[in-house]
Amino acid sequence: MDGFGTIRLHDRTIKRFKGFSRKFKSSYSETLEAVMDFFEWHGIQPSNRYAEQINKEEQKTRKRVEATIAIIRNIEKTQTLPTNIMLEALFGKHEIVRKRKEPKLVETKFEKLTREEWNKKENKVSRIKYDQLKEKNDSNMEIILNTLNKVQKIEPRFGKPYLKIEISPMELAKLKRQFTN
Repeated sequence: MDGFGTIRLHDRTIKRFKGFSRKFKSSYSETLEAVMDFFEWHGIQPSNRYAEQINKEEQKTRKRVEATIAIIRNIEKTQTLPTNIMLEALFGKHEIVRKRKEPKLVETKFEKLTREEWNKKENKVSRIKYDQLKEKNDSNMEIILNTLNKVQKIEPRFGKPYLKIEISPMELAKLKRQFTN
């Protein structure tokens, strides 16, 4: 166990130190050790001006930060940026690729068209006309399938095989007329 010793100090210094020690709620020895550790750790000498030493430390820190920033910028220029450009070019999003792929703009004249003219130009039809065309197509398909069901393949003993349609001449004329119109 450490023994205690005495130091002679001025009364005003003792009062000031006691007040300082009460702020931290510790013994006088612990407070004094903490103060001495602080000065030793930070390399501050009580005889020097505190502001000067802080400025020196701040300058050292600033130089370190600037060196770190320079290193990071160098990494961005030499490693990250080229890799990023290559990836963008690979996916077609870089400006070099975009310039090559973009076609030249051609001026078009704007015309005022009605809805019907616009639909004709775009080859569009109304829903009603579409439904009518679909019904007509379905009925034509049904007629064709019925006609194909009446076709028979005939294979004679001599000669080539041929197809025979079992419909009347009037039905044939009707089909021709219907599909030519």
